[in-house]
Amino acid sequence: MVSTEDRTQRLVESARKYRPPFTLDPTLALYSPQDNLDALEHPAIRAWFGFIQADYAPVLPAATRRILLLLPCTATKPYILSTEHRRINAALLAAGFRPTAPADPLLATEDADPALLSLAPLLHPAGVLIHRAVISEPLGLVPYEHMLAFPGGTSPAVQYDDPGLFEERGNAVPPWRGDCTATRVSATRWAWGPAEKRAYVGMHNAMSDQVARALLRFGGLYDARISWVAPGLTHRSFVVAKQERATHGVRASCRCGAERLPLVGANDLLPPALRIEALPTRAQCQAALARLAARLGTTERAATGVFGRGGGGATPLALPELLEDLLAALLPGPASGAA
Repeated sequence: MVSTEDRTQRLVESARKYRPPFTLDPTLALYSPQDNLDALEHPAIRAWFGFIQADYAPVLPAATRRILLLLPCTATKPYILSTEHRRINAALLAAGFRPTAPADPLLATEDADPALLSLAPLLHPAGVLIHRAVISEPLGLVPYEHMLAFPGGTSPAVQYDDPGLFEERGNAVPPWRGDCTATRVSATRWAWGPAEKRAYVGMHNAMSDQVARALLRFGGLYDARISWVAPGLTHRSFVVAKQERATHGVRASCRCGAERLPLVGANDLLPPALRIEALPTRAQCQAALARLAARLGTTERAATGVFGRGGGGATPLALPELLEDLLAALLPGPASGAA
């Protein structure tokens, strides 16, 4: 692990997450909650927010059922080239979905079906249309079709790196900043202090607000809005409402000194008709773990590590056992067997 005290070395690590011809903008490398909060005023981020909140309008082909599928952002940029997105999209193609436009030539790779790299909405013969978007910090919502570019130029979705909101990793701290209040707990790990926690809450709630504001504008275009994000983690926390948090295993607040600051999800800000269904549920994860253990011929306890790594290089969201649940949500009933 590179030293958390040397931002220059961390930039080297961040640059490795990019697939040519895309490159990191060092001013969008966000290694702490404070960096995240500052990024809300970055010109590229402000331009992105302005586009999504005022000008963006999804172009959706005709369909009998339209679904907005929200996926998590990934360390790999562009997201669609990540192991996680590739496996999710491959499962959609295998279920009969087809892209409604060809892939961008910039995404071409020798080892992938071009259909797997299309950023366009996906249409199923049963009439189900999936419009994919990404929940991102610091961007809020990234429609798939604007992953590479938007009217303001190159999309910031292929310019940033943001490992700075993951407290449990122990390195989402800014020792080089004067406002750092983190304390070292080992040679490579730090514990957040009040400044980090306060900035985390501010950024968390800003992202939830961005997602909600976007869906207040165009969420009514869809018959359903489904987020496919890991239970218990930050992306799930951006989505679920106060009354949903215990069920989804995400905390409702963050203690900052003597204060307890509330964490707000997009569903807190959306009317019932526009709320997002957060999947997979914890029950689905437990059942998928059991199916994985059966497939591997081992115990659930022994399969836990494989489950957590998504079979290697991903997350549980990309496992076949959980993707069964996603497809069931997208293609309920007879349509789920169509291909």
